[in-house]
Amino acid sequence: MADRSVLITGGLGGLGGAVTAAFVAAGWRVVLPVRPGGADLGSTSGGTPAGDAVLRVAADITDPEQVARVVDVAGQDADAPLRAVVNLAGGYAAGGRVHETPVADFENMLAVNLRPTYLVTRNALPYLVEADGGAVVCVSSRAALAPFPGAAGYVTAKAAVLAFASAVAVEYRQSGVRCNTVVPSVIDTPANRAAQPNADHSRWVAPAEIAAVVRFLASDESAPTSGATIPVYGRA
Repeated sequence: MADRSVLITGGLGGLGGAVTAAFVAAGWRVVLPVRPGGADLGSTSGGTPAGDAVLRVAADITDPEQVARVVDVAGQDADAPLRAVVNLAGGYAAGGRVHETPVADFENMLAVNLRPTYLVTRNALPYLVEADGGAVVCVSSRAALAPFPGAAGYVTAKAAVLAFASAVAVEYRQSGVRCNTVVPSVIDTPANRAAQPNADHSRWVAPAEIAAVVRFLASDESAPTSGATIPVYGRA
């Protein structure tokens, strides 16, 4: 029986499947918010494990009320208290330079990348504090540290994730809650291979490699570490 729970957003994606598998293998109870009304409730896409260790809950993680509900589900098992949150959900959309980017497109990148991280973390923090500590792991991007043209909204949103994680680390340190951020380069997923078929995929970072870092940051072994920005670049 699992003795601790983790809430993972984006747990059915190319990276999410590997992260979910890593937590299941380590004996965690895993709660995955999934899109309401879709096949995702029964899907095993991305290599995500099925079975009793993984509970899928329909929720729009940009909606405050639905986020509150799924976090309550994650925290309701007294035998496996919520001890970690992993914020993987996000997205990328290419655009033009800043003066060519409509404000709606810019704001959409904030809504997709920052809003779910804020809402899920905000609602989970009381559970983590009540459990006498835990971990929040966020996912930013190397683009936040080394921007490239045509992605101002994405770059800004991922930089905001870094800033938000740093704020959480400072505010909740005395409550035993840690918050760290992993910063991937290009992740070796089927979607990224399809988008960049001529790239040197051997230089990209594998989802399983990132998953091992994320699981470590959620575990007791990383207890002294909070407020860190951790590159996971592979050989890129």
